[in-house]
Amino acid sequence: MSEKNILIVDDEKDIRELLVVSLKRLGYAAQVAEDVDSALRIIQSEQPVDFCLTDIRLPDGSGLEIVQQFREARPDAEIAVMTAYDSTDIAVDAMRVGAFDFLAKPIRLERLKTMLDNALVNPLQDNETDMLIGKSAPMLQLKEYIHKVSRTLAPVLISGESGTGKELVARSIHSKSNRSAGPFVAVNCGAIPSELMESEFFGHVKGSFTGAVSDKEGLFKSAENGTLFLDEIADLPLLMQVKLLRAIQEKSIRPVGGQKEIATNVRILSATHRNLDTEVQEGRFRQDLFYRLNVIGIEVPPLCERKEDIPRICISLLQRHNASEQNNISMTDEAIEELQQYPFPGNVRELENIIHRAAALCDGGEITGNDLNFVFETVKETDLTTDYSSIRDLEGHLASVERDILMHVLEELNWNRKETAKRLGLSERQLRYKLVKYQLSD
Repeated sequence: MSEKNILIVDDEKDIRELLVVSLKRLGYAAQVAEDVDSALRIIQSEQPVDFCLTDIRLPDGSGLEIVQQFREARPDAEIAVMTAYDSTDIAVDAMRVGAFDFLAKPIRLERLKTMLDNALVNPLQDNETDMLIGKSAPMLQLKEYIHKVSRTLAPVLISGESGTGKELVARSIHSKSNRSAGPFVAVNCGAIPSELMESEFFGHVKGSFTGAVSDKEGLFKSAENGTLFLDEIADLPLLMQVKLLRAIQEKSIRPVGGQKEIATNVRILSATHRNLDTEVQEGRFRQDLFYRLNVIGIEVPPLCERKEDIPRICISLLQRHNASEQNNISMTDEAIEELQQYPFPGNVRELENIIHRAAALCDGGEITGNDLNFVFETVKETDLTTDYSSIRDLEGHLASVERDILMHVLEELNWNRKETAKRLGLSERQLRYKLVKYQLSD
C-alpha cells in the first residue's frame, strides 16, 4: 500500500506536532495548516491529500467551511472534524456538510487509527447502489463485515429487528460478490401458503397436481448462478425445513411430480427477526438446518443504536421522494432533532413512512417538527397511551396511531393482509385503502 497523505488543520502548534508524530507512527505522511486560509490553499492546489483532519474552531473561520470546500475539490477523499467542544449539534452539522467522522479532543490514538483504517485501508462508502446509508460505528462495522462475507460462498444468516434493512444487507452481499452478474431472488417464507411452498421453492411439472397446467420453474432455478434470499426463515413449516435442508446439502432439487434430481448452483442467504436459538430449543426450527444456514451470522443494528445516521437517511429519503414526486421538499434542523429523540420501534421502515407522510402533509415545501406527528411510545396491542398534552394536531395524531397499529399487526402477522384484516375487523378492501393511505403497501 502506497503511503497516504493526511492534512492536519489546527491553530495549536502542540496539537499539530503531536498528530504529525502519531500519524507517522501509523505509517502516514502528514502536512499541516494553521487556519482556514492556508488549508484552502492546500486543498485547492495539486498537492496530494488523501484525508483531512480539521479543527472546528479556527482563528479566521470555521472548520465546516473547510469541510464544504474539501468535499467539492476532492470528492474521492474523506475529511473528519475535531473539536474540544464535544456536542451532538456540532457533530450533526459536520456530518450534514459531508464530514466522514467526528473526533473529540483530546484525541485518542486508537480512535484515530480506527477512523483512518475505515476511511483509507478499507473504504466502504455509500454509493448509488448501496442503500445501507450511514457512517456511524455500527454501520461501518456492518459494511466492513459485508465486504468480507461477500468474498465467500458460505450461507449467511442475517438477524435483526423488523424494519432494520435485512434484505438490503442481503442485496449488498450479493452485489459485492462474484455472483453479482447472476440473479438475486428474494422470497418471504411467511407469505407462501404451506400447500404451495414446495412448488414455489422447487417448481413442478405439468399435471403434477390440480391447477398445474404447465411446467413451473421454482425459486431455486430462478436464482441459478446467483443468490436466493429467504426472508423470515423461521416461518418455514417443519416439513419444508427438512426439504430445504436436503436441497442445501445435496445441491440439487426435485420438482413436484418430477422423476429426476436437478443440480443447482445457488448461494443461500436467510434472515429473521426472531431468535433462532430459541426457536430450535422450543422445537419449532430444526437444529441441523440452523447450523447449515448460520455458517456466518450478521446482526443488523436497530436505528436507535445509530441515531447519528438519521440526518443522512433523511436526506436520502427526501431525495428519493423529491425525484419520484418531482418536487423539492427540505427538512428543518428542528425536525431532524425531534427524529433523533424518537425510539423508532419500526426502525428505518418506520422512518421512511414518517418522512413520506410528512412530505405529503407539510406546507411551504419544508418539513418541520409539527409535520412529523409521531407517537413517542412503542405501539402495543394493550398499550396505546401517550402524553395528550403533547398533541398539536388531533387528526394527524389519530392517523399516526392508526398507522402504527396497522404496522404493528402487519409485522406480527408477516404482512399477511387477509389475517391482518381479520384481526382488526376490517374488510380486505378497507385494509387495502388504509395501506395506500398510509403508504404501507408492499
